[in-house]
Amino acid sequence: MQIARRYLVYGRVQGVGYRWFVQHSADALGMKGWVRNLDDGGVEVYAIGTQAEHDELSARLHKGPTMSDVRGVEVQEAALKKLGGFRIR
Repeated sequence: MQIARRYLVYGRVQGVGYRWFVQHSADALGMKGWVRNLDDGGVEVYAIGTQAEHDELSARLHKGPTMSDVRGVEVQEAALKKLGGFRIR
């Protein structure tokens, strides 16, 4: 069963390849959605996948790429949208 979630990621997550890391992770998991930088220095992720895929994505979001320093990840349930693939906005 496909579910959608919105993740808000805070810390040092801009200028460190975080969006590319998220796109690569989501693609590897077969998820759909997007990732974008926020004006407040955070990153927003909208992802569609199974519960197991979200569990793995969440673990990766908390870790981030080598140069990042993730301080927090907020998770919200979201409405399902029809999207193809996973992209950086």
